[in-house]
Amino acid sequence: MRFFILGLIALFMLSPAYGFQKNLQAVQIYTDDQLLDLIKENKHLGQVVLDECQLVQDIEARAVKAKMPSYQFLWGDMLAYGVCVKKDVELGLYFMRLAADQGLAEGLEQLGRYYHIGKFMQVDIDKAIVYLKTAASLNNLAAQMRLAKLYHQGYGSPLDYPALYSQLHHAVTDDKKTHKQIANLLTQLATKMPARVIEQAKKTDYTN
Repeated sequence: MRFFILGLIALFMLSPAYGFQKNLQAVQIYTDDQLLDLIKENKHLGQVVLDECQLVQDIEARAVKAKMPSYQFLWGDMLAYGVCVKKDVELGLYFMRLAADQGLAEGLEQLGRYYHIGKFMQVDIDKAIVYLKTAASLNNLAAQMRLAKLYHQGYGSPLDYPALYSQLHHAVTDDKKTHKQIANLLTQLATKMPARVIEQAKKTDYTN
């Protein structure tokens, strides 16, 4: 009987069902730092798909019950784009706003970008600037660069130019293309301010 049972176990271990179960056990929920890194690199939805949608319930629990901003953002994105769950744009935006309200820079930047380009909602430049300014103050480079383009187009208040100039002046990147874009944006912003204001902005840290 013992050998019979061992034989059944061996057959099960070789079966596709065992391989699937093993994969289920192998996938661990992301730590907050891991998820934040994925979000910053815009790889969070791709990772959920790579993990074969096995963590949906854990993600939802951390977003809904634990109210973790990184998971609220992930859950909102999953809902908005229908990744591993039924698509629900309105509910997705609700969770994105919850993450933004808790100060998640990526959530703030994304909502600002959506209001700017009219993604899922009507274009609202004033709301876009509010979200982008807050994200920019939290060192979100994408928000800083988008905001600079809006200012160059004539939106926003000139009183806000020095803060953004300072943020971009102190921005750090190892990407040559991004570095060049920042330099161009700084040149554009500089045309809108007196030289003394520019020099003061270079010396002042406007980030939180």
